[in-house]
Amino acid sequence: MNEMQRLVLPAALPANRPPRLANAWLAARLAWRQLRAERARLWTAIAGVMFACVLVFMQLGFRSALFDSATALPQAMHGELFLVNPMTTAMFKPEQFPRVRAFQTLADPDVAQAVPIYLSFATWRNPETGVRRTIELIGFDTETGAVAFPGLDNVIEALKRPDTIAFDRKSRPEFGNVPRLLAEGGPFEVQIADRRLQLVGLIEIGPSFGADGNAVMSETNFRRIISQRRASNTDLVALRLRSGADIPAVQARLRQLLPRDVAVVTYPELVAWERNYWENATPIGFIFMFGSLMGLVVGMVIVYQILFSDIASHIPEYATLKAMGYAHSYLRRAVMAAALLLAVLGFIPGILTSVGLYHVVAQATFLPLEMDLHRGVTVFGMIFAMCAGAGLLAVRKLRDANPADMF
Repeated sequence: MNEMQRLVLPAALPANRPPRLANAWLAARLAWRQLRAERARLWTAIAGVMFACVLVFMQLGFRSALFDSATALPQAMHGELFLVNPMTTAMFKPEQFPRVRAFQTLADPDVAQAVPIYLSFATWRNPETGVRRTIELIGFDTETGAVAFPGLDNVIEALKRPDTIAFDRKSRPEFGNVPRLLAEGGPFEVQIADRRLQLVGLIEIGPSFGADGNAVMSETNFRRIISQRRASNTDLVALRLRSGADIPAVQARLRQLLPRDVAVVTYPELVAWERNYWENATPIGFIFMFGSLMGLVVGMVIVYQILFSDIASHIPEYATLKAMGYAHSYLRRAVMAAALLLAVLGFIPGILTSVGLYHVVAQATFLPLEMDLHRGVTVFGMIFAMCAGAGLLAVRKLRDANPADMF
């Protein structure tokens, strides 16, 4: 048997194998032999699919990290309903509204607590270098349980004291190595704006695209730092309802009760409010999605070129198979099998590389960048569709495999 026959002629199958399954197996075997025959071309195709896979994983990972970090603050809120200014676009730049709205909600018998929450930015002085950097401040009544950051329970009593704060251990390193300083010397003095405070503990929130670092404190200490704002205004109100209360019914009653300068939203609506800003009101979400699509286009072009040149170089062999009685549909299956094999061979190193890059980027940016099953399945489906599309385009070249023209 010569080299051409060894490459393209399918081997015999057991007689009891179903015809459709037999044809599929033979097509896949032929596709693998063709890919393996040109090692350099095969590695080029795998590298192209892997590149597209990594690019899509990174773009979708950044997009997910954007939304996860942006919604970390509203997700930490404990409340069934919330009051927010309708003009507020995102939590990092809230619009104020009268604090009296919180007390007006207590007129509803199902509202057990109404907790004002204050948000603002101030300058933080790095305790190691003295460099100033903007930090987000979060003030609230620490005893109400309306906010639940990891680690907050350990510092609630300390935050009741005047001029005390808790620092977000996940803040970017430009704020200083606060966890190390706290571990070595215990509570120490820091400067926020023009006021000196005692740092008494650590909580966990994480940076976002709106804030690089965070600090939490009591409502009283917040007002001492941000003394220029009116005490009669707040940025957000968390409403804790009585057990068994009908949330939609309470929401409807409060919307009738309160003026139009506040919006009454549920917990899922508050999170969606924040996510909607980053997804639709900024170009960031679109940029990440566009980058993913560009990666798929580049990968499709590479796979198409590999498959097209592979078919073109084996036109005589395909014509031979047609002359032997193999249908055009069989040859199409062989090409599609080659495309799908490339999808699998490129996806495996692609996802492994992406997991490593996720770890590196998460360590550098402190963003919540982690691989999950849903994203893995989604990207594999996209890569699978990309290679299948390239295969469908390359199949058109099979029309040149006419036995009459070859012999």
